[in-house]
Amino acid sequence: MIKPADVSTKRLISLAPDNWVKWVTQIPDIVAGEILNSEFQWISRESDVLIRVESPQYGKFLVLNELQLRYKPEMPRRMRAYAALAEEKYNLPTYPVLINILKASDAEIPTSYELNIAGLRAIQDYRVINLWEVDVNIAFAQPLPSLLPFVPILKGGDNESTIRDALRILRADEQLNQLETVLGFFATFVLDSAIVQQILRWDMALLEQSPWYQEIFSKGEARGEARGEARGELRGRKEELYSGIELALEIKFGNQGLELMPIISQITDLQKLKAIQQAIKTVNTVNELQQILSTNLT
Repeated sequence: MIKPADVSTKRLISLAPDNWVKWVTQIPDIVAGEILNSEFQWISRESDVLIRVESPQYGKFLVLNELQLRYKPEMPRRMRAYAALAEEKYNLPTYPVLINILKASDAEIPTSYELNIAGLRAIQDYRVINLWEVDVNIAFAQPLPSLLPFVPILKGGDNESTIRDALRILRADEQLNQLETVLGFFATFVLDSAIVQQILRWDMALLEQSPWYQEIFSKGEARGEARGEARGELRGRKEELYSGIELALEIKFGNQGLELMPIISQITDLQKLKAIQQAIKTVNTVNELQQILSTNLT
């Protein structure tokens, strides 16, 4: 049986911090030090992982790792803010890295923030790593155990054989075997759910109990609950469900999934909305979900 595990970004990177910072910075002689507190006094959100590092060439500095499930247009501004806050808090220069996990569109992702107001400029460069562009062999060769749970979405990793190889490595290591649920979560993006169940030899219900899965899908529910406090119980519950469904569609199907929201927003019955939210977790394609929506609209 799968045991509950800490599958946070901090946990993943802490598996091999030296190899991780070498990879994200491309500085071969860099050495990772302490993983620092990344909570800043002026903003409530935490950047993902902040690491104090040292290099013979560049001295001591910070590597700020910001992982996003999918890229959002506001990220350049956020990267500027996070880098500045980290430098202010620890009095060290910062090397910011934005790591995008799933592809949102074919649009080019900027690698800097630029603003010019009346001749005054604000510029923040940062490195962008898109996991779908990262060769899957890097996870096995360097080695980078932090990348093993992401194997299904790496370039060349979207096949049963490679996913099985990653699973064998995770299961053979006591420190890594609890990351199996993360691998299973991303495997559902590229393989049929039945194949994923066969490979991992456990029911998909266990995946829904994993901390990673719960963290992602609970964000939509929490967003809706906050809205509902001021809008009345029934209306608030509907907003909660709409928000949860919208986030789940974005996570699993990207923009193609979000195109279904105008149809879903026509449904007001709470039980039907709950059924749709559960269905998103089990269907494999947008077409399958459209068939379910057709049933719920009649």
